[in-house]
Amino acid sequence: MLTMIRAIVRPERADKILAALMDAGFPAVTKYSVAGRGKQRGIKIGEVTYDEIPKMMLMSVVKSEDKDFVIQTIMDTARSGTKGAFGDGKIFVSEVEESYTISSGVKETAAPPEEVTA
Repeated sequence: MLTMIRAIVRPERADKILAALMDAGFPAVTKYSVAGRGKQRGIKIGEVTYDEIPKMMLMSVVKSEDKDFVIQTIMDTARSGTKGAFGDGKIFVSEVEESYTISSGVKETAAPPEEVTA
C-alpha cells in the first residue's frame, strides 16, 4: 500500500527537510512554492495584514509501513525550536490507490495483486 504525504512548511526549513529525508533513504520528493494562511489568519504588521504567507509544499509517496517514520522526520526537522511555533506548517496524509511510472508504464496499486486460481 502507498501513502502520499504533503507537508506545508516554512520556506527556510525546506532544504533541511529535504536533506533529512535524503539521509533517511527517502529521496523522492516534489517541492513547490505555495502561499496561504493557517488558523492565525495571516500576519498583521502595523496597519498592514498579510493574508497570504509564502510556504513550501513537499510531497512524497512512500510505502505505508514507512509513513510514520517519514512524518516524524519531517516534523522533527520542520519544527522551530523545541516547542515549535505558529506557522511551522501542516502535514496531510492520504492513501494512494494507484501510481504509474510513465517511462516504463509500470503500475503500482494500493491493493495486493489478485490471486489467479486454476
